[in-house]
Amino acid sequence: MANATHSPKLSASLDGQGVPPRVRFCPSPTGNPHVGLVRTALFNWAFARHTGGTMVFRIEDTDAARDSEESYNQLLDSLRWLGLDWDEGPDEKGGPHAPYRQSQRMDIYADIAKRLQDAGHAYDCYCTTAELDERRDAARKAGRPSGYDGHCRDLGAEQIEEYRAEGRTSIVRFRMPDETITFNDLVRGELTFTPENVPDYGIVRANGAPLYTLVNPVDDALMEITHVLRGEDLLSSTPRQIALYKALIDIGAAKDIPLFGHLPYVMGEGNKKLSKRDPEASLNLYRERGFLPEGLLNYLSLLGWSFSADQDIFSVADLVEKFDIADVNSNPARFDLKKAEAVNADHIRLLDVPAFTEACTPWLRAPHANWPEENFDQAAWEAIAPYAQTRLTVLSDITVNVDFLFLDQPVEDEASWTKAMKGDPVALLTTARAKLADADWTSPEALKAAVLAAGEEHGLKLGKAQAPVRVAVTGRTVGLPLFESLQILGEERSLQRIDAALAKLAA
Repeated sequence: MANATHSPKLSASLDGQGVPPRVRFCPSPTGNPHVGLVRTALFNWAFARHTGGTMVFRIEDTDAARDSEESYNQLLDSLRWLGLDWDEGPDEKGGPHAPYRQSQRMDIYADIAKRLQDAGHAYDCYCTTAELDERRDAARKAGRPSGYDGHCRDLGAEQIEEYRAEGRTSIVRFRMPDETITFNDLVRGELTFTPENVPDYGIVRANGAPLYTLVNPVDDALMEITHVLRGEDLLSSTPRQIALYKALIDIGAAKDIPLFGHLPYVMGEGNKKLSKRDPEASLNLYRERGFLPEGLLNYLSLLGWSFSADQDIFSVADLVEKFDIADVNSNPARFDLKKAEAVNADHIRLLDVPAFTEACTPWLRAPHANWPEENFDQAAWEAIAPYAQTRLTVLSDITVNVDFLFLDQPVEDEASWTKAMKGDPVALLTTARAKLADADWTSPEALKAAVLAAGEEHGLKLGKAQAPVRVAVTGRTVGLPLFESLQILGEERSLQRIDAALAKLAA
């Protein structure tokens, strides 16, 4: 970190004032929700629930060109799907600090900006873009910091009038104090920023629109946020916000400075920060594939935090009970899709059978299913579900595991057919059909004995003997336990499919 020094992390008390913590999650409604954003929401939510504090959900929608109602509604829907509830927010939940959408708070920001200027904490800056660029280039060439040089800090009335006569417009800049700023980051320990590396900064555009640098801290102050838990990418703005908080306290708009904790980057392929453009970053991807909310939250919580040295799988309730922001690691966390899938698979296996059956049912209906709606048989599904539960990584896997039950004919997989139909499959299938026709179809063991006996007649072990039967009935060489599958499919349909396979072989 070029502009800060740090010492080891200090103990993270819940707050410095003895009041219940108040945290906030404040996304911008742009594009689809991504997993890094969800990780931030999760850590805030877990901290609030662990400490008995308050979770504030706030929408930062001051960028009309990028924000959309569709994205806003997606955010609400995604958080509800994940079970990350809030105590105050922009929906019907409301709260004592409403409104919770920045686009509805513009009068508040204008008032605060004026009060900051009146108190001398901010000033009008008339520098043009060209002038700023020229002075920055000169500073860089001279080896000096290239931030704003304070040119308009102490303009006299005559100079201001001259600028206005030229038709110049002004932005509002915050006046940074000439002092070192030190704070204890709840994740990274004590950090120190020297004044030459934290120049004055803009808080209001020339058109009067407030900037993020103003609205975010102002909302945190007015909503009495005690802990700001956010991404590492915002760390460099923290000394500016701390200085602004002191000014807000001075004008009576804030009570205290919140504690800050900066969460580690989530990295993608090639050790690059996971961005919205990365396919694996989209929350919708995981929802559409059939991740369980519990499985996804479990994995995301491991991106910078751990439950224990020897336990990666735990419930959301366990997470809430154990979570401590002081245990968050400052090192970047790598998003590993295979690990996420493995964690989700464990959560699928932890469901009781009725819950698993219910969770999968939407995937067995349109638009996910590739069979007619009328073909779906709830009784057959409930019978096969216990055998399918151990085979899934995500819920969408269920369709290829059970489609043989609901398709009129099994899928045509030529690779599976070629692999299974070796040697003399006609002889084997003919014998197996005869023995299955005489078997007790109420018993999977009896069906297994029939296929085993057919294999023995042709000098084949069970594995070799059942492969042609499996492909004839299900269309695939791998799948759910064969003899339980045969029993649930039923004698008539199973034998019809073996007949169809024999006809195909004869042709």
